[in-house]
Amino acid sequence: MGINIKLLERVESGRGLFAVESISLIYNALTSILILILFPRMDHPGIMLLERLGIVVLTFALIYLYQKVPCRLTAFIRMVVQMSLLAYWYPDTYEFNRIFDNLDHIFAAVEQSLFECQPSVEFSRHCPSIWFSEPLNMGYFFYYPMMLILVVYYFLNHYKSFEKVCFVLVTSFFIYYLFYLLVPVAGPQFYFPAIGMDRVNTCEFIPLGNYFNHNILLFPAPGYEHGFFYNLVEASQEIGERPTAAFPSSHVGISTIVMIMSWRVSKKLSYFLLPFYILLCLATVYIQAHYLIDAIAGFFSAFLVYRVATLMYKKWFITPTFR
Repeated sequence: MGINIKLLERVESGRGLFAVESISLIYNALTSILILILFPRMDHPGIMLLERLGIVVLTFALIYLYQKVPCRLTAFIRMVVQMSLLAYWYPDTYEFNRIFDNLDHIFAAVEQSLFECQPSVEFSRHCPSIWFSEPLNMGYFFYYPMMLILVVYYFLNHYKSFEKVCFVLVTSFFIYYLFYLLVPVAGPQFYFPAIGMDRVNTCEFIPLGNYFNHNILLFPAPGYEHGFFYNLVEASQEIGERPTAAFPSSHVGISTIVMIMSWRVSKKLSYFLLPFYILLCLATVYIQAHYLIDAIAGFFSAFLVYRVATLMYKKWFITPTFR
């Protein structure tokens, strides 16, 4: 109880960085150092460094706003802005891993060896109708709304844990992103069109080297092409999708973490989110965004990532009232 009161007082005081801002600045600094190390090999490192500087300026501008108007609304704005910036940090991973040779041929071969087929191809091939496509695309589309629902629920009903939830979510993303920076796996939606379905059908998974350094064309996903949610997912992928971040699936990993945190605070909330979660996990393979092994790794890694992020928060940002 003493810890919670101490934390709530700090969040409401208007002083210093919130935990989520601290971890964002740490990730910003780490990737900036990596840009400097890889500077000659990167496409536009100067612009990337300027963008990072802009994020730092924005962060401290919001801190200044909060200090002038210290209330829960401005605290919410500070947290949500950092979460919104994940839309920048995700495609940013491509700018790093594109300089390394692609590894999809290895993952596709492992998939074939384990399941004696390509599950992402077989799933969509055997279930092409609107009755499969639309629910699964709806689940995939609700990835970010699921997080928003969780965050707003904590903000309205468990404010003392609001900062922790935002920190755990953002830190979990950054843990996955750090892995993606150096592990270039694009996923079936990029790799299969690049090598051609004839090769996929004959299990000829050829290495592409640095092919995705300059080729980011995303072909339409399988499913019911006239569906409402199908087109929403297609539109969102056209804007933000890159040949990156396939293994392990952060969609499965982060949504599993959302379910863990929703279960801990409200069984009713977790039951409400559960159908979207199940559909989302299935959709990652159905729309060929991921190999099945990506989804499996995403699920099991979620428990470790959640534990690590939670321990980081407790160790770095909670000062017990009594020792």
